[in-house]
Amino acid sequence: MSGKTILVWFRKDLRIHDNEILAEAVRKGKNIVPVYCFDIRQFQHTPFKTKKTGLIRAQFLLESVADLQNSFRKAGGELIIKIGKPEVILPELVSKYQVNEVYHHREVASEETRVSADVETALWKLKINLRHFIGHTLYHKEDLPFPINSIPDVFTNFRKKVERDASVRACHETPEVMNFPDNLESSPLPELSELGFNENVPEDFRSVMKFKGGETEALKRMQDYFWGTHAVKCYKQTRNGLIGPDYSSKFSAWITLGCLSPREIFWEIQKYDQIHGSSDSTYSLFLELLWRDYFRFMFKKYGNKFFQKTGFKGVAPEENENQHELFERWKNAETGIPFIDANMRELNSTGFMSNRGRQNAASFLVKDLKVNWLWGASYFEEKLIDYCPANNWGNWAYIAGVGNDPREYRYFNVLKQAMDYDPDGEYVRIWIPELSKVQGSLVHQPWKLSSAEQSEYQLINYLNAPQYAPEFVVEKLKDKKNLV
Repeated sequence: MSGKTILVWFRKDLRIHDNEILAEAVRKGKNIVPVYCFDIRQFQHTPFKTKKTGLIRAQFLLESVADLQNSFRKAGGELIIKIGKPEVILPELVSKYQVNEVYHHREVASEETRVSADVETALWKLKINLRHFIGHTLYHKEDLPFPINSIPDVFTNFRKKVERDASVRACHETPEVMNFPDNLESSPLPELSELGFNENVPEDFRSVMKFKGGETEALKRMQDYFWGTHAVKCYKQTRNGLIGPDYSSKFSAWITLGCLSPREIFWEIQKYDQIHGSSDSTYSLFLELLWRDYFRFMFKKYGNKFFQKTGFKGVAPEENENQHELFERWKNAETGIPFIDANMRELNSTGFMSNRGRQNAASFLVKDLKVNWLWGASYFEEKLIDYCPANNWGNWAYIAGVGNDPREYRYFNVLKQAMDYDPDGEYVRIWIPELSKVQGSLVHQPWKLSSAEQSEYQLINYLNAPQYAPEFVVEKLKDKKNLV
């Protein structure tokens, strides 16, 4: 251990387990100065009139930072919390605590990498080095069997070669002892109002589960999913579910903020397989982690092309003239298609939507309503509790046909999907109580009910409301042949 004081700049790595910058700083320095900056730019509006961070994710972030701060307090130290631009705040803290070096994890999206560059420039003026680490993926970039610019544009090709020729590294040890400067300041956690919000997050009893931010909750969820409920053993069969906490792992929100390490999950899968035998379900969960890696590496390969209408395919999807009106209907859950509206209500109310719901909502916006897919991606950026740039924009580009989908035209027929994945209409009735009296699969097509049935089920006002007039969509759905 040297006499160095190392500032550890936390961003989307809000944990002490398997955290390379923390482990290295503790190993190489005498003291560490942990810092988290609430960059106010991440709470501003986008060019698409959405917010970069919505209320629900902001609350989850506050909880995650609070949990990390508590971990450092238990270790005898502090997490310094600031609101402002890191390129201004970090040099000030470097001078105040006589810091010798700053450690942080690299990001892949342009806004985040630009902040890193600005911090590096500001620190360079003080003759302080900003050390970059890679800690957000399952596979280390240097361990891939190809350079970034040669990564296959088709996931299957990427997967086969990675599985054959690469391996996942061991997790970094959690530091047992951490040393801090004697005069380390104590920081209050910001209020939501300080981040630009004038309300608190309302609870919705219909939420698939209670999402609470932080490493403590993340590790508790992983323990329960693997060893409490053993729900992981059924993952492949249940992953397209819509109701309840255990049809999928629900790890994504914690992974996104770095409260849970992808490598930690990988080695938990290996442990589970050793005890219970390998299965299609644990392998399917591994593949979801690999997809996450893939989109991050794609972002490094193609950069800002993922924020352009044409993606990296060069041709933008067709768009309707009245797409502004159609976008408003979609985001406000007023399309008149119950399966889509139910998913959008769940998103708006809880910050979560199932994988099946996301695919259908996105495809419907782009392929049926023919709305600019960038608007949908931006809306998800605001609303999703588990938003991360690479996953969100990579998946939207995939659905829009301008990204990594090898199929020429992939179309989700939302009525068929609704019948397949919500055959009794249970999910729709949860989120659209106006339809609660409609029995079975008819809930997906209430316009087919007779006048007498509409009256019996008290649907007259629902079906006659201007926003629930989906004739233009319904007619198109009837004629679709290419069903998914």
